[in-house]
Amino acid sequence: MNKKEIEAHIINKYQADEKMMILVYAQWCVNHDLDPIALYEKAYPNQLKNPVLLETLELTVSKQESEEIADQTVLNILHLFGNDDLAFVVQEEIQQRKKK
Repeated sequence: MNKKEIEAHIINKYQADEKMMILVYAQWCVNHDLDPIALYEKAYPNQLKNPVLLETLELTVSKQESEEIADQTVLNILHLFGNDDLAFVVQEEIQQRKKK
């Protein structure tokens, strides 16, 4: 592989991993009866709609069809991709759920 091919491969891999992170986040929201778009907008109020999030929502399944996604898993993956503001909002939701 030449340099451009390596760079393209790295970019493609990152984008695929990012989509998986978004899917985990979105499915976690569905599993807990939360709106992934509303939480995202709460974390990033000045950003435009996230087209990858909108696209990924189509891949989620009902919470009855989904496997359990641990709270810590979604927090870890959000932090891994630098979505600290979103992780903070998710953590707030987790704390509210635990209070009930």
